[in-house]
Amino acid sequence: MTLTVVPDQAERPTARDELSIWPASTRRAPRDELTVGGVALTEIAERFGTPVYVLDEDEVRDRCRAYRDAFPDADILYAAKAFLCRAMANWVQEEGLGLDVSSAGELELAVTTGFPPERMVMHGNAKSPEDLRAAIRLGVGRVVIDSSGEIARLAAEVPSGTRQKVLVRVIPGIAAGGHTAIRTGTEDQKFGLSLVDGSAQHAIARILDQPGLELVGLHCHLGSQIATVKPYMLAVRRMVGLLSRIRRQHGVSLPELDLGGGHAVAYRPGESLLDIAALGTRVRSELDASCAAADLPVPRLTIEPGRAIAGPAGVALYRVLSVKRTGDRTFVAVDGGMSDNPRPALYGVRYAPRLLGRRSPAGFRPATVVGRHCEAGDVLASDVQLPDDTRPGDLIAIPVAGAYHLSMASGYNMVGRPPVVAVTGGRARLLVRRESFDDIRSRDVGL
Repeated sequence: MTLTVVPDQAERPTARDELSIWPASTRRAPRDELTVGGVALTEIAERFGTPVYVLDEDEVRDRCRAYRDAFPDADILYAAKAFLCRAMANWVQEEGLGLDVSSAGELELAVTTGFPPERMVMHGNAKSPEDLRAAIRLGVGRVVIDSSGEIARLAAEVPSGTRQKVLVRVIPGIAAGGHTAIRTGTEDQKFGLSLVDGSAQHAIARILDQPGLELVGLHCHLGSQIATVKPYMLAVRRMVGLLSRIRRQHGVSLPELDLGGGHAVAYRPGESLLDIAALGTRVRSELDASCAAADLPVPRLTIEPGRAIAGPAGVALYRVLSVKRTGDRTFVAVDGGMSDNPRPALYGVRYAPRLLGRRSPAGFRPATVVGRHCEAGDVLASDVQLPDDTRPGDLIAIPVAGAYHLSMASGYNMVGRPPVVAVTGGRARLLVRRESFDDIRSRDVGL
C-alpha cells in the first residue's frame, strides 16, 4: 500500500526575502553588485570566465554543523551525488560527516583526499562489478543492498574469513517529493525492495544466511525536495514495524536505521523548505516512541543530506550572448545551458536569476533565460523578471546552484564543463578547472 503524504502548509517554513535563497555571506554592494564570501561575483566572472560555479565554503560548513546540531546522536552522511570534489570531501570530513557514494568513481575520489572509507556508505540500484570490488577493496563501511541479485554478487567478492556490513534498502510505500521523477519511496520506481510483495523480507532472510555478509540495519529513501516532516514520521513507523518483524522471525535486533535524505531547499523566494531542526526533534521522538511500543532497542540513526548542504552554497554565473524578442516573448541567451544544468529540462525546476554588475534604469519585464545549445528544451529559467534593457555582455547569476549541476553536467555540443571556484574570507580559489577542448579531444583516440 502506497500512501501519499499531503504537505501541511503550517509546518513548512518559506524563503521570502530576495537574498534568503543566497548563501548567508551574500552582501549587496554598489552598482547592483553582490559579494559572496567577501568576493565580488563580477570579479570572479572576470578572473575565471563564465560559465562558472561559485561555492561558499563557509555556507557548506555551516550547513554541516546545522545537521550535527539537529541530529546530535545520529550519523550524518553527505550525499556525494549532489556534488563532489576533493575540497568538498575534505570540508565535510573536517565537519564530522561521513559520505554516501554511488559509484567506484565517487568512492575513489574521496579516498584520494584521505576520507576514511569506513565512514562511507555505498548506494546504487545497479552496482557494477567494479563498484562492488572497489567497495570491498577499499573497506567501505556499509553497502546498501538494493536488489536480491546483488546479495550473491557482493558475497562472492568478500574475502574468506571476513564480513561486509550491509543495509537493505526498503520501499516504504510513501509518495513524497517535489516531482514524480524524484520520488523513490513508492512501488513504481527502480530503487529498493518491496514490503508489499515480500521481496524485502526474502532478501533479509537470504542475507542472514550469508557468512560473508553482516546485516546491520535497514535503509529507506523517500525522494527529493520533501518540505514536510510527516513522510519521515511515517517512514520511521514502517521501518520500526519491519525491525520488529525481523526480530520475531529471526531473533535479530538490527542496530541501525538509515532514513536517507531528500530535504527540500528553496530555489526561489517564497518556496517551502524543510525545517531541519524540527525534523531532528520529531524523528528522534517518533523513533523512541515507536521502538518503546515495539519493545525494541532504539537503532542508531543515519541521515543522508546532499542538496540541503551543497545546493544553497552555490551560485552559477553566466554572460548574456544575445537578447531576442519574438512576439510577446523575450529570450535571454547565455553562454551555458543544459550541459551544465539539465535540471529544468529533467524536472521542470524553476530558478530566480538576477542581473549583476550594473544598475538598470529600465523597468522589469518577463523573460526566459535560455542556453546556447541546439535544443529547444535548453531553458534555464522561464518567465522570470529581468530588466527590460538586458543586453549582451551582462552578467546573470543563478543562486542555489551547488547541487546536481556540475554532477549532472554533460558533454552536449562539446562545450566543456564549467570550473568551480570556492570563496571564503574575501578570497577565491579554483577547485575544479574548466574542461578544455584539449580534454575533450584527448578522449577521441580513433579514426
